[in-house]
Order: sequence, then C-alpha cells, then structure tokens
Amino acid sequence: MEVTDDTESGKTLETATKGSEVTEDDPVAIRHALLLHEIEAIDEYWGPTLRTIYDGDEHGKFMERLDARIRNHDRDIERMCNHHYQGFIDSIRELLQVRSQAHKLKTEVVRIDEEGQESAKHLLLKSEELIKTRKVQSNICAAIDALTLCLPVLTTYSKLQKQMLEKRYYPALKTLEQLEHTYLPRVASYRFAQQMRDNIPRVREDIKQASMSDIKDFLENIRRVSARIGQVAMKHAALQYNMDPKLAMTRMKKHAPMPPNPFTGETYEAQSEAQSDEEEDLCAQDLINFAPVYRCLHIYTVLGAREQFETYYRQQRREQARLALQPPTNMHENLEGYRQYLHGVVGFFVIEDHVLNTGNGLVTRPYLDEVWDMASGKVVNNIRNHSSYCTDTHLMLNIKNLIMLFAHTLQNYGYAVNPLHELLLEVKDHYNEVLMLKWVQVFREIFDEDNYHPIQVDSPEEYNRITEVFPYHDASLEQSTFPKRFPFSLMVPKVYRQVKNYVAACLEFSEDLNLSQTEKEDMVRKSTNLLLTRTLSGCLATLIKRPGLPLLQLIQITINTLHLEHANVLLEHYVARLTGLLSYPYRSIEDSSIPGIGRLQGKAMFKDIRGEAEEQIYTALRLKLDEFLDLASYDWMLAEPQGTSSSYVTDLIAFLVSTFSAFTNLPVRVAQTACMSACQHVAKSLMNMLLSEDVKQMSLAALEQVNLDVIQCEQFAATEPVEGFEEGALLMCFSDLRQLLDLFMTEDWSTYFHDYGSENAKYLRVNPHNAIIIVEKLREGEKRGMFSILKRSDKKKLLETVLKQLKQLTQQQHST
Repeated sequence: MEVTDDTESGKTLETATKGSEVTEDDPVAIRHALLLHEIEAIDEYWGPTLRTIYDGDEHGKFMERLDARIRNHDRDIERMCNHHYQGFIDSIRELLQVRSQAHKLKTEVVRIDEEGQESAKHLLLKSEELIKTRKVQSNICAAIDALTLCLPVLTTYSKLQKQMLEKRYYPALKTLEQLEHTYLPRVASYRFAQQMRDNIPRVREDIKQASMSDIKDFLENIRRVSARIGQVAMKHAALQYNMDPKLAMTRMKKHAPMPPNPFTGETYEAQSEAQSDEEEDLCAQDLINFAPVYRCLHIYTVLGAREQFETYYRQQRREQARLALQPPTNMHENLEGYRQYLHGVVGFFVIEDHVLNTGNGLVTRPYLDEVWDMASGKVVNNIRNHSSYCTDTHLMLNIKNLIMLFAHTLQNYGYAVNPLHELLLEVKDHYNEVLMLKWVQVFREIFDEDNYHPIQVDSPEEYNRITEVFPYHDASLEQSTFPKRFPFSLMVPKVYRQVKNYVAACLEFSEDLNLSQTEKEDMVRKSTNLLLTRTLSGCLATLIKRPGLPLLQLIQITINTLHLEHANVLLEHYVARLTGLLSYPYRSIEDSSIPGIGRLQGKAMFKDIRGEAEEQIYTALRLKLDEFLDLASYDWMLAEPQGTSSSYVTDLIAFLVSTFSAFTNLPVRVAQTACMSACQHVAKSLMNMLLSEDVKQMSLAALEQVNLDVIQCEQFAATEPVEGFEEGALLMCFSDLRQLLDLFMTEDWSTYFHDYGSENAKYLRVNPHNAIIIVEKLREGEKRGMFSILKRSDKKKLLETVLKQLKQLTQQQHST
C-alpha cells in the first residue's frame, strides 16, 4: 500500500509541477502546487477560478475578503441563536415532562399486558384446540375430495377388468378411453394413477390380440358356411328367374334312418327338413353373424390401426378365395362336384358384398372387383377344363343351367358376368362336339341296322307313319295300291328324324342364353352344318367305302342320299320354325322353298357323298364284272367254235340286266354312266384278252368264239338297258373290238390297207399294232398244223404278207 501511495503521490506531484518552474527541492512550492491541483479538482467552474487567484498576485486580497465574509456569517449565526434560545429552553422542559409521562404509560401498559396475558391464556388453549380440529376437518375434506376423484377411476378400472373377463372388448376399449382421457387426468398426482397409465398400452394390446382371435374364428366359420350361403343365394336366384330350385340344392348324404324323438314323436328327418326350410326362408346374410367383423373394425379404428386390420382381413380373404377357387379333383364326374364348387364361390362373394355394404369401408368396390376379376378367370378356366372331359349331354345341360344360375346370382350382387356368358358359348361348342360324337354312334347304328331295300308298306297306317317322320309325297305312289314301295330305305326317315333330334338338342342348350331369334337360328344352323358336313358326311363316307359292300347297297345308299339332299330344305324350315323365324309348319318338300331363311350345307354335302357313292358304284360294278371275266377260260387253240356264246358272258349279261333294273330310282345320268362304264370295261377286257402277252398262239376258231361273245354283248347294248342313250351309243363301246374281229373273220385286208388313213375307212378303229399282235399269234397257231399242208402254206404266206404290210404301216405312223 505504501508503494502504491508513493507512486500515486509521485504521479500527482509530477502532474502538478508539470509546466511550471517548481523544483523538487522547494517544499513550499510543492505544497502550493498540490493545493492548486486539489482546488482544480473540486469543481469544473471553481477550480479554474481558484487556480487563477493562486496563480495571480491577488492572493492576499482574496484572503482578506474571505475572512471578512466569514466574520459576517458568524455574526448572523449568533443573532439567530439568540433569537431562538427561549424556544429551545421551552422544548427541553416539555421533553422532560414527556419522559415522566412516558414512564407512567409504560408502567400502565405492562400492567395491562400482564392482565391481558392472564385473561387470554384460556383463549389460547381453546384456539390451539380449534386449530387442531380445523386441521383434522380440512384433512377429512381433502380425503373425501380425493376419494371422490379416485372412486370413479377405480370403479371404471374395475369395470374394465370385468369387461375384459367377459370378452366384451369393444365396450372395454370405450371404458379404457374414458379412463385414460376423463378420469386419470383428475388423479394424475397419485402413484396408482401413473401405474394405471403405464398399464393402458398393455391393455390395448390385449384387446387387440383378443379381437384378432375373434376375427380368426369368424374367418374360419365363414369358410365352413360359405357353401351353405352360396346354396341359399343360388336358390333365391333360381326362384327369381323361374329356374328349377333343385338345381341349386346339394344332395345330402344318405344315412340309416334315426328313431323318432321319444318326447315329441317327430322324426329327425322331419326336424332336419323343417330346419332346412327355416334356413332357406332366411337371406344368405342371416346365416352368419358379422358382429365380430364390425367389433374388430371398430376396435382397430379406435386404436389407430384400421389400415393394419384392413390389410389383414383382405389378405386372409384372398387366401380363402384361392382355396374356394380350387375345384375338386373329380368335379367332372357328376353335377354335384360343379354344384359344391360354385356354391363355395358364390358364398364367398355374397359375404364380401355384405361386408362391402355394411363394413364401413373395410371392403371397397375396387378391391372386390379386383378379387372377382381374378376369381372369374379361374372359375372359367376350371369349368372349361373339367367340362372338356364330360361326354354326357344330359350332364352338360345341367352344367349349363348351373352356370347360368351362378351368373344370375352374382349379377344380382353387382358382379360383371360377361366371362361366364363367353364360357357358356365355349361349353356350347363342346356340347355340340359331344352331341356329334353321340350322333356318330346313332348314325352308325342306323346304317348297320338298315337292310338297304326300299321301304314297303302294306297299309295306310304304315304309310302314314313313314310320311309323318319323313314328309315325302309322290302322286304316283299315292295313287298306287298297297303294298306300296318307297324309293328309299328306312335309313332316310331315321337319319332325317335323328338330324331333327340333334337340332332340338342344340336348341335346348341355346335356351335361356339371352340370344335373339336370329342368333339362335344362326347358332343352331352352324351346329347342324357341322353335323351334316362332318359327322353324317364322315359316317356316310365310311359306309360307302366299307370293304365288301354289295353293289345293290351302294345303289340304295346313293338313292337315299338323293332324297336326303331334297330334305335339306325341310331341315332349314325346321330350324327356322324351332327358333321362331318361321311361324307355320311345312307340309312337304314342294311347298318348303321359302326365301329369307338360313341355308344348310347338307345339299352340297349329300351331292359330294353321292358323287363318292357313284364312284364306288362304278368301281364295284367293274370289280363285279372282273369277277365274271375272270371266269373266262378260252381255248386259244380251239379247232371249232361252240356255236353259242360263253357261259360267263351269259351270266355277266344277266347280272347287268338285274343290276341296271335297280338303277330306276337313280338319276338318269348315274345309270347312263354306270351302263356306259360297264360296256366299256367289258369291251376293254375282251380286247386285253386278245392282246395279252400270256397268249402266245391263237387259232381262228378261238377268234370266232370271242366274236360270238362280243355279239352277245352287242345284243345287250342294243337293248338299251338304261333309257336316255342315243341310238348306237352303247354299241360304240364295242366298235374297236367289232372292227378288229370283222377284219380277221373276213380277211378283208385289201380294203383295210386301201382305206387306211381315210376318215371313212371301213376299219377305221383297227390299230395296226393290235393287228400285228393278233397276226403273230395266228401265225404261231398255224404251226400246230390244224389245216392241210396246202392250206397251211397259203395261210402262212397270207399272214406273212399281212404282217409285213402292217409293220410298214406302223413304221409310217412312227415316222409321221
């Protein structure tokens, strides 16, 4: 501190002496300088003034005036004290008096205080008791208030515990919300309230898990009863659309009958039927309790987990949909499999539709449409695949009706059923295929059972029975007497009736498909065309190509196809009448050519089949002729002719006569073609016999025998076994053979060589090459020596000359 003071003094001294001539060795000067410095520091105004006084020479004058001023003030003070001295003395006296009075007052106050304390001692005691009592009362009131606050909490919590035990989870959740938001905030300061608050999340989770357990039980339950719900819904739809309700009913497994109820006497079967009728009077949604769904939805909504519940519910229902859409492995075996399968599908979507309408958004229309799109595709594929194995037309009709009932039921609930209608068309195509397979067997049985003889009736009743089945009318037949003979066999009315039955069967499937009359007619007409052009055509083609089929049967089949072709118009009108396009029935072929209706392709098909049958007739006729011709056994070195035609030729002519008599009901063109073909074949075969390489030598007598056979054939041709030929047309078939035989019989070689190449030549049809072959065979035959030596020599020279000239003609032909 001393160092500090010295330092500060030094600094002050230095500041005071700064700018002056004061030295540190002059103490007076130093004090004077310090004084001036202090004066300057007194006041900003007086400091400079005093500094000026001390710095100037008027210091003494200033001091004098200052002393004079002090004396003046002293005098003023003395005068004032003298003026107030008496008042001061009075005040002292009064103050002394007050002290004595204050002592008396103090004594009195002490006395009064002691008296007051003595009198208040009992009051203080009572006051303390009152305070204690008031504290107890306050505590009681506070306890009552606390209990008033806590009792609702405890009561509500007890109620919550009871609801949880009773599995009333949705009221428990409401109670929990009331406890958390209404009562617990009132008792937030209590420790048990905090414990309850901490326990609330666990209670919520317990409610959540318990409600989820309920929804799982519900899902399992609806999976079991979905088929029953679907059955009831389909039955109601059947009644609505006037369909057979039994179509929707599942046949119950038959068990041994149980004894009647011992108390009521009522049989259990009657009880079961009554219960079944009672259930059927309910709507589909009344068969199951949807409360668990609603409760769980509300619970999860309150818990803020609605989206989680929606996701879980939809996922589980999708899985159940996949299970419901899996068909039984043997579904195609009977209608019951299809019925149970569709019941399950209908039940699933009826339940979902009910949840859609009452579930407060749990199921939405886009979600349900998505599930239905997936399900409809699988249903269509499953039914398509399983129905493709079906070969029972009656079962397929029931399947069709069941699909229609399935579509009507779901359409009532707002589902799009267009894929099901398309499926019905596909099933219809398969139904038609099954029908055609069935009719293949029907047609085969008709063909196998037919005797291929014209129908003969001996009475009007028999005649009417035939015309009722096949409306054939012929004036000459009607006027003839009994027994009457139809031109066709029983195959014609049977085939005609079966084609009509097929048309009716096709139309039976098309009923109730919401098709117009034109669409029905077009559909049935296409199916009938397939039957005619594929099934019946194939059966007829197989029939006419059957090995060993007799010629007369082929002829009758051809006649039958002709009449079936004419009946094609009747079938067209039958289709139009069944489908409603034609309002009146036909009576006969003659009055059935009415324009404006759909045409069948049977006419062209029967023409094609008849063409094939005609070819088979021609082929069979040639084969039969070959059988007779194979019987020919000419002795080519015969010495003398028999004088009559060969036996095989006689038999052949008799066969042709009887065969062509059966051609009377065939078209003239067919009969003419067959007759011409037969004559040409016989002539060609005889020519081949003469020119055969197996015949190495030949006699003139053998040629004469062949000539006799040819004459017999020419006589047959001249009788015109089939009408309509121009005169000599059949004889032209034998002209080549006739001219060749005439040339060798008459040995008119000069005329042949002279007229060769001329259009009017007598032997125009004789080929030099064929003549060479026969001449060579005759020359070889001459070597056997059947003539005398002279004649043989002349004959040999003639044949060699003729052979030489014929070879020259052949060479000329080749050169030209």
